Amino acid sequence: MVYLRILKESLFFALHALKVNRLRTALSLLGVTIGILTIVAVFTMVDSLERNIRSSVESLGSDVVYVQKWPWGGSGEYKWWTFYQRPEPTYYEMEKLERRLSTVQDIAYLFGINQTLKYGLNSVEAVNVLSVSHAYNDIWKFEIKEGRYFSELESRKGNGVAILGFDVAEGLYGNINPIGRSFSVLGRKLKVIGVLAKQGKSLIGNDMDGSILIPVEYVGNIMSLNDMNGSTIIASTKPGVEMAAMKDEITGAMRALRRLKPKAVDNFALNEISMISNNLDTFFTIIGLAGAVIGGFSILVGGFGIANIMFVSVKERTNQIGIQMSMGAKRIFILLQFLLESVILCLLGGGLGIALVGLMVYLLPILISDFDFEIAMSFGNIMQGIVISVLIGLISGFVPAYMASRLNPVDAIRAGQ
Repeated sequence: MVYLRILKESLFFALHALKVNRLRTALSLLGVTIGILTIVAVFTMVDSLERNIRSSVESLGSDVVYVQKWPWGGSGEYKWWTFYQRPEPTYYEMEKLERRLSTVQDIAYLFGINQTLKYGLNSVEAVNVLSVSHAYNDIWKFEIKEGRYFSELESRKGNGVAILGFDVAEGLYGNINPIGRSFSVLGRKLKVIGVLAKQGKSLIGNDMDGSILIPVEYVGNIMSLNDMNGSTIIASTKPGVEMAAMKDEITGAMRALRRLKPKAVDNFALNEISMISNNLDTFFTIIGLAGAVIGGFSILVGGFGIANIMFVSVKERTNQIGIQMSMGAKRIFILLQFLLESVILCLLGGGLGIALVGLMVYLLPILISDFDFEIAMSFGNIMQGIVISVLIGLISGFVPAYMASRLNPVDAIRAGQ
């Protein structure tokens, strides 16, 4: 009970001192506010960036393998000069794999070309025209806002039909319903049968809003599908099948199709999401450490400011300290009085800094609304800010508070006269 009373009285004196010196209190808050604002903002942005990038990467599919010319990287030397000589996956190879593979649930062929689309006087430039085989929709489930996906007959015959991304539909047709209307691409007319729901731009470069989907067989009616630049064969695993088993089967089938000798190295790459995810762990560890260093310097400056103010406060109230001790105040009471004042200062500054980060989190999505980027300040970020504020208050205030508690009552009273 005695210690609770001492704590209560120390808190009262600390609050009174802060209230009396309002201007100094406000100026003291500034350094801590900036420090906590910086470190909480850095951790919030790093956490949000990691969450959004991982979400974008996971959208590539954890049960999907991409058969491509170029590998996605990884450890060691990237031998681009060797990869450059590899042939592109072909539509013919996809058809052969579809018949041979037993571990694959769905398989599709994909390549993209940039084109300018026209409808009347309207045109949209640099549209990513994605030519896909029919099973593409079975691997990626698109949310179609209006219309429908290609029928299997339309895909097989290569009919001139298309599904537009949200931004493309808006750029070509504005407020007009695009379903059933035609536009020009590759010198021919395509009829719109569907419009995708708005998805936003992905952090890894995917932008379905600025793309269109057309049957790959349609392009095959115009030009050869062999050796199309940037082509990809996409395969998803059957339920219960391990990724390693599917990759082994695809590897064997591709080597057989390309007639590779037993000792010859693969001239294709099998890419999967884990190749990116493994590298993200190291990347975000480095980013987190860099953020901690940046925020740490800001906190250090704020801590020095608080310590300086507390030394000044002790100097100004030396006479008061002497009087309190002469009237029986214990040293722990004096120490707690100044220590609590320092902690409260830091908590007020930290709270203001956290509030400013919250405002930033609210406003930023409005400014970057074109991107599918979710910013959120987690409970962990808030607790980090509070804990750091308390620690800075304790560290910055301890030495001044200890010096105040060790003053001789007689000397303290004389020093204040």
